[in-house]
Amino acid sequence: MLSMDEIMETVKMVQEENLDIRTITMGISLRDCIDSDHNAACRKIYDKITRRADRLVKTGDDIAREYGLPIVNKRISVTPIALVAEASDVENYVQYARILDKAAEAVGVNFIGGFSALVHKGFTGGDSKLIESIPQALSETERVCASVNVATTRVGINMDAINMSSRVIKKTAELTADQNSIGCAKIVIFANVPEDNPFMAGAFHGIGEADCVINTGVSGPGVVKSAVNKAGEVDLGALSETVKKIAFKVTRMGELVGRTAANRLGVPFGIVDLSLAPTPAVGDSVAEILEEMGLERCGAPGSTAALALLNDAVKKGGAMASSYVGGLSGAFIPVSEDAGMIKSVTDGALSLEKLEAMTSVCSVGLDMVAVPGDTSIETIAAIIADEAAIGVFNNKTTAVRIIPAAGKRLGERVEFGGLLGEAPIMAVNNFSAEKFVRRGGRIPAPIHSLRN
Repeated sequence: MLSMDEIMETVKMVQEENLDIRTITMGISLRDCIDSDHNAACRKIYDKITRRADRLVKTGDDIAREYGLPIVNKRISVTPIALVAEASDVENYVQYARILDKAAEAVGVNFIGGFSALVHKGFTGGDSKLIESIPQALSETERVCASVNVATTRVGINMDAINMSSRVIKKTAELTADQNSIGCAKIVIFANVPEDNPFMAGAFHGIGEADCVINTGVSGPGVVKSAVNKAGEVDLGALSETVKKIAFKVTRMGELVGRTAANRLGVPFGIVDLSLAPTPAVGDSVAEILEEMGLERCGAPGSTAALALLNDAVKKGGAMASSYVGGLSGAFIPVSEDAGMIKSVTDGALSLEKLEAMTSVCSVGLDMVAVPGDTSIETIAAIIADEAAIGVFNNKTTAVRIIPAAGKRLGERVEFGGLLGEAPIMAVNNFSAEKFVRRGGRIPAPIHSLRN
């Protein structure tokens, strides 16, 4: 049971420090919707999603009202559509994206993830069709999110998949140019993708999951920043303990909400993902936590070390609070969604190269990074390959959500609104990696992958 002091502390976190449950995500298996007739498959998909998730939004709203705790998003993740659609008689999978969008709209969720393919070692026909369908699918839908897993520590890095993905990203940017290339904000290219991630755009329902589960994603950069501020001039060990304690409390809240939602919806509880997911709101910034630790600006020397301390402490605190911590869990550093990160880029403190270095110790990787619209396909592929290498050789999840904003140049900005915020166009190294990425093939797995 929570004590009165803990309850009052939680109320303060909500009212003054931007604490929220970022998402309740219902994972739904679509494996029983597979059909050689694509129209029949789509009917099954729509019927199952609308049946399973018909009370998801209302349940989330009820819990938020009862607990006085904001639940920002209600979302759905589904079995990777490349697996579901492969048996059907169609040449592209845009129809599947449309039916996902229609079902998501019917139940009232913010996003639906799972227009995805897992191609870290190679392609099937369905994988190729799915990936090639992404630009049209995202330009014609509102809520659908896509992801591609191109690498794992176990098998290495599929450069052919990266090259295909980079072409898809560029085409998506062009097809959604009238919306500042927002389609690219709904594509994530992963290495070591987790199968229980509740956060978009990379969520999908893994094949090892139950038929239907509830996962929650908790946020709270403002809470952590406040705790670091109150800790004062303590040493780094004590600072880590401070972050661990606050992460413990936040995770307990996330699990309470997740288990309550799962119980009311009659489905199993999956995991709580304790990720410090920032927003454009003032005070809700991971960059500002690092600055509260003592950096003049995020991106200054010491930023990677400070982020490593933060990420580790968050995970340790969460792991003590729940046996079901999963997903990504740690600190996100998206540029457009973090007011402090935006300021660091604008002030010249944070470059793309420094951001890449920081991704070696954070959750995920290069996230919501906008680059000039004329950035070449080969450069985008090389950036993705670099990030995949960090994930594969450090045995961690990394990802890239990059936006080559059509028609935009260095010094300009793209605005998306809402949680996606706005992004300054970042400089990209102009030296070419074209010959390297065009070699294709697979970068072999590191020696430490040989563990059985």
